[in-house]
Amino acid sequence: MAETYKRVLLKLSGESLMGDKSFGISPEKLNHYAREIKKIVAKGIEISIVIGGGNIFRGLQAEDSGIERVQGDYMGMLATVINGIALASILEEHGIYSRLVSAIEMKEVAEPYIRRRAIRHMEKGRVVIFSGGTGSPYFTTDSAAALRASEINADVILKGTRVDGIYTADPEKDPTATKYDRISFSEVINKNLKVMDMTAFTMCHENSIPIIVFDINVDDNLLKVTNGEPIGTVVECNC
Repeated sequence: MAETYKRVLLKLSGESLMGDKSFGISPEKLNHYAREIKKIVAKGIEISIVIGGGNIFRGLQAEDSGIERVQGDYMGMLATVINGIALASILEEHGIYSRLVSAIEMKEVAEPYIRRRAIRHMEKGRVVIFSGGTGSPYFTTDSAAALRASEINADVILKGTRVDGIYTADPEKDPTATKYDRISFSEVINKNLKVMDMTAFTMCHENSIPIIVFDINVDDNLLKVTNGEPIGTVVECNC
């Protein structure tokens, strides 16, 4: 029987907002994501989103520019807030109620992260956008996604990418790479497959939160994933 989900956390990379641009935010991509999110909101599925900031600034870039790592990570966190503001704005344009929440206090633009309040927003049908990472340096937005998914008791993390799942090798570099439909956390670790950073991945494993990696750029894929259709690759505790 297909697995369906009531509460999901969607993880988007900052780069996913760029589209064909080399940096910044593509209006076409923003509108695409808003349309896809609207479809599952209409079904009554509770959704939260963690978005990266790599299209604007990635903390690790700081090393090349002489900026201290901690300061660079905070710059990356602020970039996620910029992306969150953009996403919240376009969702509202599409008639979707949303709340931008930040792990770093900036009350003029975002609510502070309070777990119970965030859950209540979702229960009322609002899309909650978690920005500011975890609020601490040395953690990626993958780790923020795993942390927030654990805190809000999400059924699954949906990792929206530009590839249609997890492969034995990088399909963009190796044409012989084959796709996994389902794979266990242990297999991913043993085979050193790149799904999330190890901190995030371990948190999902310990809290038994499955991860689905799928191509979010295809129309209706997000809806199909939440319906339990075999889209992408499912990472779970036991295959």
